[in-house]
Order: sequence, then structure tokens, then C-alpha cells
Amino acid sequence: MKKRTQTSIDGFIPRRPGAQLGSLHNEEKEEPIDRSLHTGDSDAREVVGVPRESKIIGRSDIDDSLREIDDPDGERGSRRKRRAEKRRDKKANKKPKSKARRIIKWVLIGLLIIFLAIGGYLVFKAINASDSVFKGSFLDLVKTEPLKQDANGRSNFLILGTSEDDPGHQGANLTDTIMVLSVNQTTKDAFTFSIPRDLVVQYGEACVSGYSGKINVYFSCANSGTDDASEQDRLTKTQAFIGNIVGMDIQYGVHVNYTVMRDVVNAIGGSITVNIEGDQGQGQQPNIGIMDSNFDWKCGPNYAKRKTVCPPNGHFIDYNPGNQTLDAEHALYLAQARGDAMPTYGLAQSNFDRERNQQKILLAIREKALSTGVLTNVGSVSGLLDALGKNLRTNIQTKEIRTLMGLAKDIPSDKITSIDLHKTGEAIFDGSGQPVQGQYQYSDLQAYLNKMITQEPFVKENPHVMVLNGGSAAGMAQSEADKLIAKGFTVDSVDNAPSGTYPAVTIYQVAKNKPLTAAKLKQLYGVTLLTTTPPVSVVGTTDFVVIIGPAQ
Repeated sequence: MKKRTQTSIDGFIPRRPGAQLGSLHNEEKEEPIDRSLHTGDSDAREVVGVPRESKIIGRSDIDDSLREIDDPDGERGSRRKRRAEKRRDKKANKKPKSKARRIIKWVLIGLLIIFLAIGGYLVFKAINASDSVFKGSFLDLVKTEPLKQDANGRSNFLILGTSEDDPGHQGANLTDTIMVLSVNQTTKDAFTFSIPRDLVVQYGEACVSGYSGKINVYFSCANSGTDDASEQDRLTKTQAFIGNIVGMDIQYGVHVNYTVMRDVVNAIGGSITVNIEGDQGQGQQPNIGIMDSNFDWKCGPNYAKRKTVCPPNGHFIDYNPGNQTLDAEHALYLAQARGDAMPTYGLAQSNFDRERNQQKILLAIREKALSTGVLTNVGSVSGLLDALGKNLRTNIQTKEIRTLMGLAKDIPSDKITSIDLHKTGEAIFDGSGQPVQGQYQYSDLQAYLNKMITQEPFVKENPHVMVLNGGSAAGMAQSEADKLIAKGFTVDSVDNAPSGTYPAVTIYQVAKNKPLTAAKLKQLYGVTLLTTTPPVSVVGTTDFVVIIGPAQ
């Protein structure tokens, strides 16, 4: 058979016989390849493919390798596995919590939720009340800013009461309560007085009753808007209007509905104590108590029912003299009682008696509000905020509230004086509520209030002055005399000065023992007082002569 010649396949040349893989195709004989294995630093040589002594792979080596495939983290995986086993064991051996412990836990959680809810509720109420009642941000409650003051260091509040919350009440927008409260932040004293609602005044603009009429119309005459801006405008205008009448700078206004009295009394415990005083007029049978049958409808539709509901005589307002405990409803209607329906007794001075009782009720509310525990009671605080938010509007700033609350607490009861403008022997207003001095004449009122409230040191000297007109314009002396009366001076006479040329103001000091008054006159007019003899004859009690000349 013919020998086959080897051919190349796919470009490869067949290996020669005896040739080694990777060797060069040359004819030289190559050295045999050393197949021994060097391990580490050992001098021992081992041949590849020959098992090494003591290094034979056994079954355990294979199993370990397989486990490492399942656990790529090696030792870390083993540690995690052991920790997981310990947790399972601990959980299995853990004793269940007792039922009592679980109950205590959830009761505590429930109480915490309740406290948080109450706190949030009160904060919400306070925010709403402060936004609707006071001016400024709720956050200003943390501030303590002093109250605004007049030139005498007093802060004056006008308190107006209407019946807008009583839909069936005729004239519900009339201010049948007009009260002024004056406090001194330094001397810690307070005065209150009421202006008769029937006082006839000149409005200075056209109102429902014309250009003049009762003072209780003015508040609604200022504007007829229903928004907060209109309310603030009414307060501001009424403050200035009444301030001009009483001769005071009134910085704050407060408008309340009658319902606020009932709600506040309920909020502070449901009752107050009021000293009941009544008489029949002209000093007859003093302090016989009070009875007003005008509110007997609250006791029932007939006499038999009324005697059962309102013992012993069937009258809703019926009190013996002395301290009496009134619930919220009775306090509200006592504040309105004026004996305008028969039978009645103890309210002979009608509106004046009502005003006196309103002042008493206001002071009684203060005393109760400051009593122990009232202001820390959740229900009382909540009710008080509701009462204020619904029925009170004011221009007091939120940042002034803390100062006002401090004054309410710090002024002792014996330093709160109620001024009676219809007091027998010192009456400023007659029985119909008009000035004894004459219609539209308020200088006596202003002088009396100045002496009672302002209490400037010079007033204690009881200064008497004579005022003379040294110019050509009529009425100059009288106008100046009215101003001096309002400041606390007593004017003995008003007349014309002798003929001559006078400066704008000339003052002669007749009395030498009234230095405080002399200093006050110098302050008012900016002139040096003359100690020479005045150009007119001075007799009686006159201490100073004031001559008003033509304006310079």
C-alpha cells in the first residue's frame, strides 16, 4: 500500500515525531522539561501530578468546600446564624407580660393622650378667643407691656353694655351701660363711675334722634357696620366722645353684651356674692333690700306657679339687705333691674340704682375670679374663654393682657372706689340724669372727677381762682374758667378785667401758702406769677387772679 503523505489541516503543520508542544521546529535535541514543583521556601521538590505526602484531599475537605459555597460569608455567616438561634431561644423562653402590666401601660398612654388633647383644646380656645377679643398676635401673650397712660399716669377704660344678644329686646344696640374704670399702675388703685344713659348730649353729627339726644345712642350713631373694623371705629369714636364730656383721656374701649355677665359667672363657679342695698328715696327706710317685679315672668305664667318656683313671694329679683349669693341668671337680671314696673321697692333712683348694682357685680366677679383654684380649673377656663370670645370686643392689645391681669390681682379691694355721681348732697346729675349745672354743661362733672380720681398734689390745697377777660373777644374768661375747673380748681368768679392792655396771660398770686398750686399755674401757662397787687379788689377765698388777654 502506498504510504500516505501527511498534509496540513487548517494551516497547521503536522508535528514531527518526538517533537514537544511549544518547542521550536529545529533539528537540535532539546533538554527534557523539569516538571518538579517548588513549594514555599522548602528545598523539597515535588512532581506535578504526583500526590504530595500528607496533602492528600479527603472527603472532609470536599464537604468543607461545599459548605463554603452555601455560606459565602464564611465565619461571619456562622456568627449571624448563632445570634439568630440565641434570639429564637430567648423568645421561646421569655415569659409573657401580665395582664395587669398591659392595662397599666395603656392607661398611662390614654391619660397622656387626654392631657395632650386638653392642652391643645385650651390653646385652640385661647387662640380663637384672643384673635376675636384682643388686638395683636396670640404669641404676644408672653409679653408684659405696660398699659397706655394719660398725663396723670392713669389708664382709663370705657365699658359699654348693649343687649344685642337679646333678639326681642327693643333698642338692643343702645349702650344702656356706660361705665368708666380708671387704674394707676404705680399706686395700685382704681376708680369706677357710671354715666347716666339718659344724659342729653349734642352728637356733633346727625343721628337717629337728630343732632342731640340721649348719650346711649351715640355708639350706634358712629357707624352701622357689622365687621370688626366698624366695631373698632365705634369704640374709638365713643371713647373720644365720652372722654370730652368727663374731661379724661380714655385709652381703651370694651364692648360687652349682657350675656357675658351670665357666662362669666358660670365660668368662675356659678355664683357671686353681692351686697344688697336699697332705699325708698329721700333717705327714708334705708337699706330695705331690693324687689323688682319686672322679671317675674321667669318664675312662671301665673301667681301660683311663680310662688312655687320663686319663693316666698313669686319674684325673680327679691333680696333682703346684706350679702346675698346670686347665681349667674340672677346676677344678669339684677344688673338690669331699675324698678320700672310695679310693684317694686329699693330702686327709687331707678337707673342710678341699676348703675350702682352693675359696679357691685363687676367687683364681685373680680373677687370670685381671684378666689383659690378658679383660674386653674379646666372647665372654668374653657367657659371663660367662650364667654369672652362670643360676647366681648375691645381694643386692648394682647401684649397688655398680662399687665392687666397683674393689676386685677394686685389692686386691693379697699383701694377700688365706686364714685356715686348722684350722691345726696354731692349730686352732679339730677333725678333725670341731667347735669345739675345745666344742660350741656360738664365743668362741674369734670372738676369732681378730677378731685376724686386724679388727686394731683395741688388739688389738696383747694385752690380758688378769679378769671378775668382782658381782651375784646366775648366768652374768653368763661372758656378758661371751665378748663381750670376741669383740672381741679375752684373758680370764685368770672368777669371782665379793668380797661388796659394785657399780655396773653397774667397771673397774680394772692395767697402765699399754696406753692403747689402756684407751680401748677406756672406749668399750665408758662408765665411767672406776679406777687404785686392785682388790678381788681380781691376778697373772700380767692387765692389767684388770672387775666386772659388777647391772643398774641
